[in-house]
Amino acid sequence: MSDTALPPPTSASLSPPRWALVGMALLVVATIAIAGLARQTGIGATGIPDSPTVARADLRFEDREDGSVLVRDGSGRVLETIAVGADGFIRGTMRSLARQRKQAGLPRDLPFLLERRENGRLSLSDPATGARIELDAFGTGNAATFARFLASRENRS
Repeated sequence: MSDTALPPPTSASLSPPRWALVGMALLVVATIAIAGLARQTGIGATGIPDSPTVARADLRFEDREDGSVLVRDGSGRVLETIAVGADGFIRGTMRSLARQRKQAGLPRDLPFLLERRENGRLSLSDPATGARIELDAFGTGNAATFARFLASRENRS
């Protein structure tokens, strides 16, 4: 064997070939372009189309000084007082929608719209911001916490 050592590898020999780097860059650009096109045109989008509304209620949620939340219907009638620490799903959902209103500089006292659709789906929307939450996506138990406001309204009619 020879005592001559091989020269240490240079940094150029450790880097991937230029054509591989160009190919990866083109792949990334193409992926972003296709995703953007699909997002703008709706191609490949899945979802459940809206069915007709069978029940609806305008709801206002008022924070009280003691930490409870007062729920009113569109006419101002009190539907329920949610005790401190109760109904965390309602509190979290309303906090999210209220934050969107605050960011848009909209008043807090506008009503939210709770709708039950013909297909049984339940949604809560904010007509002021256009935000909509499909409540069934969070499970039937969480959806039921809002559904009771429709039931109380239907029982009074």
